[in-house]
Amino acid sequence: MSAGAPHGAGGQVREAGGLRASFAGLTTRGRSFLAAGTAAAVCAYVLGQGQLLRVGLLLVALPLICVLALHRTRHRVTASRRLTPPRVPAGGEARVQLRLENVSRVPTGLLMLQDRVPYVLGPRPRFVLDRVESGGRREVSYRVRSDLRGRYPLGPLQLRLTDPFGLVELTRSFTAYDTLTVVPRTQPLPPVRMTGEAGGYGDGSRRSLALAGDDDVIPRTYRRGDDLRRVHWRSTARYGELMVRREEQPQRSRATVLLDTRDTAYAGAGPDSAFEWAVSAAASTLLHVLEQGFAVRLITDTGDRVPGEGGGGGGGFSSGGPESAEAAGLLMDTLAVVGHSDGSGLGRAYDAVRTGGAGPASSGGDGLLIAFFGDLDGEQTEMAARMRQRSAGAVAFVLDSAAWTGAPSRAEERLRRLRDAGWTALAVPPGAAFAELWRQAGNAPLGPENSGGRA
Repeated sequence: MSAGAPHGAGGQVREAGGLRASFAGLTTRGRSFLAAGTAAAVCAYVLGQGQLLRVGLLLVALPLICVLALHRTRHRVTASRRLTPPRVPAGGEARVQLRLENVSRVPTGLLMLQDRVPYVLGPRPRFVLDRVESGGRREVSYRVRSDLRGRYPLGPLQLRLTDPFGLVELTRSFTAYDTLTVVPRTQPLPPVRMTGEAGGYGDGSRRSLALAGDDDVIPRTYRRGDDLRRVHWRSTARYGELMVRREEQPQRSRATVLLDTRDTAYAGAGPDSAFEWAVSAAASTLLHVLEQGFAVRLITDTGDRVPGEGGGGGGGFSSGGPESAEAAGLLMDTLAVVGHSDGSGLGRAYDAVRTGGAGPASSGGDGLLIAFFGDLDGEQTEMAARMRQRSAGAVAFVLDSAAWTGAPSRAEERLRRLRDAGWTALAVPPGAAFAELWRQAGNAPLGPENSGGRA
């Protein structure tokens, strides 16, 4: 019997191994039968007892017949696995459905299934199938859950075949496996007016000329269905035919989410730690701004950007609109496996924000920067303060390790420096509800140079 299906969610097991492999599948009961039968046959020969010889031959023949039956029958069993859904939030459940089909011309014996599952997802599921007729199908299912985000392999599926007497047991494995992605927990955020940012498509969005084609660069010929209020009379008089003005479309706003992953910036570990809170809050923010129609990107303190420079939104930004579901999946997959970095500073993050940052350099930046910082010393506070210069609006959520470990907080001076630089900066107490902090950030006083917009 050999395992097949090197890829995908299914596979095939075929009992086509050699006789040596089949004999190696003898169970303790089968080996006991062989030993007892051999001993009985020797004693019968020595003592001249014909009846005992027949008993010994029967004991020897029975496990041998079972080995040959399993070897020559060559059961062919195919299997597939369906994971629903393949991406779940931490603490959520996913359902795994296994489907087996006997594609040989003979029925199988007793089948025992075991799917390999990481310990963090729960115990390994085991199932026993009595008999599968030729062409028959069986379906079983189980559930997995994890409180820890990450990517976890499911499989390969192990299959054990036995004879009706339990004398021979053959174990084979499929080669195919699936991956369950456990993404951070997210929560819906209220639509609030963030400092300096126009909404993706909402009221107050700045308008720009559409550059969809050459016809829209200058006033174009009237087309049936065009609004007569857009008739451009000067061009109509010049060209002698009805001309209409260029269309205006809302400019897509941009948002950059900065996640501080420095190991030295956070204390503690586990689902309730400050770092996990920051990852969950960053995930909630990314989903929220994507739903609002923003072009979004994620940056960490290492300077890594998601998506990369070839992002659909230009400048490494994920596009909103119809592609927002795909962009959200990419961002959530990244946050599912993000861990602590070995860096001690925010220099690379500053370079990533500055180069192709929240907005065009010529305009000084017109995007929204939302940052989640851990502990900040004086040098890193100054670095973070300078990031504000490239953005029209900036919001910082600062998680002070001292507060999260029960010690007096030391973040007030850092928050004051960020606010002086133009940030809307809030301290994050242990176990705070991010939706409420988001609302507070939206209600923060606006600077004299900023205009409102919904995010």
